[in-house]
Amino acid sequence: MDKKQLIVLGAGPGGYAAAFQAANLGIDVTLIDPKPDPGGVCLFHGCIPTKALLHFARIREEAEHAGEWGLSFSGLKVDIDKVRGWKESVVKQLTGGLGQLARSRKVNYMQGKARLTGSNSIEFTPVNGKKGGAEGEKQEIDFENLIIATGAAPGDIDGLPFDGDRVMNAEAALELKDIPKKLLVVGAGYIGLEMSVIYKALGSDITIAEFTSDILPGTDADLREVFKKERKDLMEKIMFSTKVSSGSVKGKKVTVEFENTDGEKSSDTFDRVLVSIGGKPNTSAIGLEEAGVETDDRGFVKVDLVRRTNVNGIYAIGDITGQPMLAHKASHEGRVAAEHIAGHKTAYEPKAIPAVVFTDPEIAWTGLTETGAKEQGIEYEVAKFPWAASGRAVTLGVKNGLTKLLIDPKTDRLLGAAMVGKDAGSLVSEATLAIEMGAVARDLELTVHPHPTLSETIMEAAEVYYGHATHIHKRKK
Repeated sequence: MDKKQLIVLGAGPGGYAAAFQAANLGIDVTLIDPKPDPGGVCLFHGCIPTKALLHFARIREEAEHAGEWGLSFSGLKVDIDKVRGWKESVVKQLTGGLGQLARSRKVNYMQGKARLTGSNSIEFTPVNGKKGGAEGEKQEIDFENLIIATGAAPGDIDGLPFDGDRVMNAEAALELKDIPKKLLVVGAGYIGLEMSVIYKALGSDITIAEFTSDILPGTDADLREVFKKERKDLMEKIMFSTKVSSGSVKGKKVTVEFENTDGEKSSDTFDRVLVSIGGKPNTSAIGLEEAGVETDDRGFVKVDLVRRTNVNGIYAIGDITGQPMLAHKASHEGRVAAEHIAGHKTAYEPKAIPAVVFTDPEIAWTGLTETGAKEQGIEYEVAKFPWAASGRAVTLGVKNGLTKLLIDPKTDRLLGAAMVGKDAGSLVSEATLAIEMGAVARDLELTVHPHPTLSETIMEAAEVYYGHATHIHKRKK
């Protein structure tokens, strides 16, 4: 077989973005993944189906609260089969569209598995069938360049392994086999909270166990507080500073043993358990050792500014290269790697990577956080605008919400921004662009924003910094 000019291992948001950009630049690309179409975990089992179900949850919750505005519903019920079918139709539409885009770009898509056998060769095992059926005959393929984009796998708990049924990871939970009456969610990070919102809307009684002392470890405290005020229903049964020490499955029940930091032990029984304690890089079985690719002590692949590994011609992007494990970060890295392979001058050096927790309310941030600023000893000033003073927020029935800016007090340059409230994730891009362009707070203040919109809260937070916000009275110190 002829040597491939570029092979991309993994067709998630990083892999397919790299493959498509490389094809755009005239490179002959082979994209390999076990799924029948590009999309990876994000589109098949992660970002996309989760957001579809979170939209369902939001509609359900708004219908329940609409009585406060004079619109009452009766007989609300969940048809789990229709919910599941709608979610699967969204996935099929998007992944099928990516398959068409790959063909239109003449990307050679190979469904199967691959592992490195040397510094310029892989062993490819085809997978037959739309659902990844029987494996075919292995073949050796040589390459000039390789981009590894194999993503991450969910972490598990010693003593309570995944069984795909009673003890679930997020992928299994998104299958919506049924609506468990009593669900334990282990982990109060992004995935844990998003899945808690979904299953709460479906009708499950949610208990959350979190190893640290609060939700969303590492997130600024004022953002967490707004979420907790809005979602008291999820905070009723949450155990902080608590770990799952063991568990056992008997029939259709799971008995779980807990232990807190004071050594106190307890137990409870659930219909299902969802484990969402973070991810680990998918690097252990892809032949990195045979190729001589270096990893750090946590198993993440070491890369430089163009995402090259220590081995000539081999690049790595996305979750396997470390935090933050975000789809849009992987996509950007993929495009950088493809451009470098094509001979372009490029580098991965963003000043800000936005992050969004798609709960209701949403939580979003970009650039420097207060937590990070304190840890790094960076001087900053905070300007906050409460959404209670936003006309648009009030019309949406939002009682709590917040936009805040972190500003360099010496230069007035924007260092970071954060929002919590309805559609916060749609606001964070403006702040990210401002950081990338080196904008100062005055730029945000003088940019005319449409009224009434939630985007005005960014402008008014900048006005707060200068001491003359229109809709709140707060003098600059």
